[in-house]
Amino acid sequence: MPNVRIPTPLRQYVGGNAEVAVQGGTAGDALGDLVQQHPDLKQHLYTGDGKLRSFVNVYKGDEDIRYLDGQDTEVGENDELSIIPSIAGGLCR
Repeated sequence: MPNVRIPTPLRQYVGGNAEVAVQGGTAGDALGDLVQQHPDLKQHLYTGDGKLRSFVNVYKGDEDIRYLDGQDTEVGENDELSIIPSIAGGLCR
């Protein structure tokens, strides 16, 4: 089963786990299984119309799935997906 690494701010929605084992042959299927297992997480990853939020980056290994095949990116049994929320803010001087 692929694993999804969960960033610290979202761990409260997955029982405090840093990783969750999921099923699915694509990144989209794996994320779908993740939110099926942990429904409270869905609103933090997806918009109301079911699209991945723009500030949520998903990596397969070291590669952003947006630059691969998006949610259609194939994942294997030993692959690891990482959810990396974008961070904004700060002050430029």
